[in-house]
Amino acid sequence: MIDFISGTIAELSPTTVVIENNGIGYSSEISLQTYSLLENKKEAKIYIQTQVNTRDGSTVDYGFANKEERSLFQLITSVSGMGAASARMLLSSFTADELKHAILAEDINKIKACKGIGLKTAQRIILELKDKIADGKAEVSNELFNSQANNENIEEATAALVSLGFSKPNINKALQNILKKAPDASVEQIIKMALQML
Repeated sequence: MIDFISGTIAELSPTTVVIENNGIGYSSEISLQTYSLLENKKEAKIYIQTQVNTRDGSTVDYGFANKEERSLFQLITSVSGMGAASARMLLSSFTADELKHAILAEDINKIKACKGIGLKTAQRIILELKDKIADGKAEVSNELFNSQANNENIEEATAALVSLGFSKPNINKALQNILKKAPDASVEQIIKMALQML
């Protein structure tokens, strides 16, 4: 099984990349997120996920610019009724962090806004993946928080709320809502507002 391929980008389109390594071109299907990360590069390292078509037994290699996106792709395709094409569509519509935050926040409308994803499928994605993401099987970065408030305030508020017995997924959901409304809130203000939500 191929884990990754590194080499020269021989061909690149919004849906595929060909990596040349030792005179051999390795083609893989990619998302728009991976495409945007590779767009201005000459060399690349692509993480591979091979999917087998159950109908005819053929295989398709999907390539990702980082392990985080591949991990999320694997989680999405583990959801009943979700195939590789739908997973790639989701990862083309959202960054990995945006999708994980939408799942943790149970934002059904955001997920079903993706082409080909209906209400029931969005509900199933949230139901089957929320706990896996919250348990740390797919790490959620603080990038969205960092852009909106002082990271130290977030860390202090999170630690205080955890010590009060609240779970991290619920805390993250509350903090996300608080920081949209009050990006410059102090630690004390964040905790007070979070306590009203939790």
